[in-house]
Amino acid sequence: MTDASSDPTAIRIERTFRATPESVFAAWTSEKMLRRWYQPAADWDTPVAEVDLRVGGKIRLVMRTPNGEDISGGGEYIEISPPHRLVFTWAWDQGDARGTQRIEVDLTDNGDGTTTAVLTNRGLVDEASREDHRDGWEGSFDNLERALAQ
Repeated sequence: MTDASSDPTAIRIERTFRATPESVFAAWTSEKMLRRWYQPAADWDTPVAEVDLRVGGKIRLVMRTPNGEDISGGGEYIEISPPHRLVFTWAWDQGDARGTQRIEVDLTDNGDGTTTAVLTNRGLVDEASREDHRDGWEGSFDNLERALAQ
């Protein structure tokens, strides 16, 4: 796979969490944990998270905005290497022409009780889409940080 910096359709987000790789990986693969953090802002909700954690299995999420609008999507797991790597496809249900994306999550144990997560989101068709997704992932990672601290 090409480096995100040389892929014009990709964004890369890096964040270090005070948690083990096992805990961070579990947050990405547990329906209960995904409902706690996957939404792009603290005032959103994720009422539906469905995970069939196997290569070829499906992931599906429904996020709800503060005004009650549901935004949903899903994909298929391509690679599952606990607790260091997770790769899945993603497509929004809302019918935009953005096509299928590829989400890659790489986790590194820093040896000090922290884990660095690098998320690469590929297949974003234009600058507006890249910025929207960057903002959404940053908000989700803020939520994940709070969820892991609890």
